[in-house]
Amino acid sequence: MDIKAILEAADTIAVVGLSSDPLRTSHWVASYLKSRGYKIIPVNPKEAGNKILGERVYADLISVPEDVDIVNIFRRSEFVYPHVEEAVKIHAKAVWMQLGVNNERAARLAEDNGIAVIMNRCIATTHSHFFG
Repeated sequence: MDIKAILEAADTIAVVGLSSDPLRTSHWVASYLKSRGYKIIPVNPKEAGNKILGERVYADLISVPEDVDIVNIFRRSEFVYPHVEEAVKIHAKAVWMQLGVNNERAARLAEDNGIAVIMNRCIATTHSHFFG
């Protein structure tokens, strides 16, 4: 799997667990990605219908009305599997579990459905490493 190629090919990143609190890591990471030209789609049932970083928030991935390239997950490892099930249903190209997030069962589900998986890695740090 070529992580750099995944980042280069992506236009749209759904951020599951994106917080409206600018002090939260998810908010900073999404802001960074948006500043680098990615379309960010916030996914957070507690914020659904509101806006975060100027983008409409959706309750779940199934509700997102456009194609998603990367599903970036900011949830505890034990809560990841249902989001990966949704990623499969929407035909996401990659599932990216943030630093500290690992779920082998969810990773197998994604990979069995042709979806690239990155676990336990910060997407913003990785992007900055490749593209500055």
